Amino acid sequence: MPATCEASSLVALLVQRCASTTNLRKARQLHGLILTSLPTITPSPYVNNNILSMYARCGSIGDACQLFDKMPHRSIVSFNALISAFSRGSLHAISAFNLFHQLEIEGLRPNGSTYTSLLQASSLLEKCTPGSMLHARLVKSGFAGDTCVQTSLLGMYSNCGDLESAENIFNPMVDKDAVAWNSMILGYMKNENIASGLQLYGSMVRSSTLPTQFTYSMILIACSRQIDLVSGKAVHAQLVACVFRRIEYPDLVSWNSMISGYSENGLAQEAMEMFVQFQRISSFKPDQYTFAAIISATATSPYSNYGKPLQAQVIKAGYERSVHVGSTLISMYFNNKETGCAQKVFSSILEKDTVLWTDMISGHCRMADGENAVKFFHLMRREGLKVDSFALSSTLSACADLVILKQGEMIHCLAIKTGYDFEISVCGSLIDMYAKNGELQAAESIISTVSSPDLKCWNAMLGGYGHHGKAVEAMKVFDEILKNNLSPDKVTFISLLSACSHDGWVDKGKLLWNCMKENGLRPGPKHYSCMVSLLSRAGLLEEAERMIVDSPFSEDNVDLWKALLSSCITHKNFEMGVRAAEQVLDVDGDDCATHVLLSNLYAAAGKWGDVIRTRRKMKHLVLEKDPGLSWIEVMNEIHVFCSGDQSHPMMKEMHTELLSIKGNMKSKVDRNFTL
Repeated sequence: MPATCEASSLVALLVQRCASTTNLRKARQLHGLILTSLPTITPSPYVNNNILSMYARCGSIGDACQLFDKMPHRSIVSFNALISAFSRGSLHAISAFNLFHQLEIEGLRPNGSTYTSLLQASSLLEKCTPGSMLHARLVKSGFAGDTCVQTSLLGMYSNCGDLESAENIFNPMVDKDAVAWNSMILGYMKNENIASGLQLYGSMVRSSTLPTQFTYSMILIACSRQIDLVSGKAVHAQLVACVFRRIEYPDLVSWNSMISGYSENGLAQEAMEMFVQFQRISSFKPDQYTFAAIISATATSPYSNYGKPLQAQVIKAGYERSVHVGSTLISMYFNNKETGCAQKVFSSILEKDTVLWTDMISGHCRMADGENAVKFFHLMRREGLKVDSFALSSTLSACADLVILKQGEMIHCLAIKTGYDFEISVCGSLIDMYAKNGELQAAESIISTVSSPDLKCWNAMLGGYGHHGKAVEAMKVFDEILKNNLSPDKVTFISLLSACSHDGWVDKGKLLWNCMKENGLRPGPKHYSCMVSLLSRAGLLEEAERMIVDSPFSEDNVDLWKALLSSCITHKNFEMGVRAAEQVLDVDGDDCATHVLLSNLYAAAGKWGDVIRTRRKMKHLVLEKDPGLSWIEVMNEIHVFCSGDQSHPMMKEMHTELLSIKGNMKSKVDRNFTL
């Protein structure tokens, strides 16, 4: 290699390294050193282009222009370097286009790098016209398939607010890199289409494209603007995972943080994979926090079957009495409807804290076992533990479901005494408790004291009005929900449709039904049940039957057919009633109530032979009505019983006392009131 070529290569390498520092003072020193140290060597075009790029990267447009004007031989690389420099700021964006025209005058042919820089300049101008003209030129020149050019086009259209053109560029792209995804997401964000931006981020993650720091920054800001804490936490977890992958030797705390992060954000599969990876490659043994995190992840399907094997590992590791692990085990068993297993775990832990007791209270509430929820609340207090807002809220919910006003009022007093009566979760449960107990005025009084009621509070009030058939008041609450810029959820519409059903507001019910679907809420079984009840009560039996048939629950939800069957008896529609009864009995042939209703339907139609046949079938199936349960509150305890119940431990004493009362009643008859 000639000495001059070797010197040029060395100089070019020094210039490139200096450019990477973006230090203008050092760049000028190096340029001066080149000119003074090598006076006999004229810098080659290759060296000059590198110096030009160095000044551009250091932000000195003036130095770059001076050098460009003095260059004896300017190639397309020289023009691209200066155009790129002009495209870095909006003040010089017009100069980039002027230099482009000069390039063409000198007979040079623009390449992909030229168009990339010019599109960046056009993006800074925030005007679509120059960018669209460039788009046409580069298509004609054959650069439309260049990935860098496509990405620059995408950024230009997004920044100029032309999302349709941006989507037309983005969607057909085969190899989308992180820059392309970021450009499209940024375009949505800048044009206030945050929902589409978040949706596109999800597509980016699913495409296995690794998000950049800029991606995470955009999405976290979007979640903040949308007040979407759940999505924000999920993105944060992914960001943490990205950092975790860069740790060469993660410690136990790092592993636990990752498993816990996935678990808390509902990413059960990722949590399981991380736990398996931890056991396979890590030298650490799982501690109580590891077990708590992974058990929490397995609390829901399809991973619920992993819970018991994990409990075996917990016992083997000696953490079976850990409160932290016990809490997650109890929650897991309640989620899987294994109340007995949850009780065993609770009993095995000697030092129980408030969280553990609250898990038992809330767990029984979720299982619709309000009696035991209230029982555990009182046992907790007898143990001398302080109640918190979660324990109070869960117990009040149990009182609401059991319709025990006295207990609810006592817990309300306790909430006031402990200072939790202004907690929003407690307020919502108080409103629900009073509303379900028929004390609507008390419920109204509580919601009026809440400065900013959340949707749970409004739904509780709405549910009370709906349950007691006060449709006018329910609609007023719905108006308040909308005035407070809250988004109604499925619970809101269940209460509204129930209120309409009670008052026979068919047109209003249909309007709400359409409103719910327009708001993106898919009707569930309870919504269909309310609508079927509304239509069938109003005598619109055919419309009600058509709604059941068209619903996704027609084959497995017998409650819909039962509601129709009941109205068929009222409106004496024999044929439809039989069809409804057959649908129920196809799913549950032993349903006693349906057999009774079918028998009544035959009787109303005067088909006594069918009545006898149905009754015989009931006897053949040995069907009996389910016993009706009652409960009574005595000395702060709830006692559940049914007719003929002999299971109470103090049955003998109760029977003796009852005989004594009966005898006294006979011996003290006031004959003044006898005929």
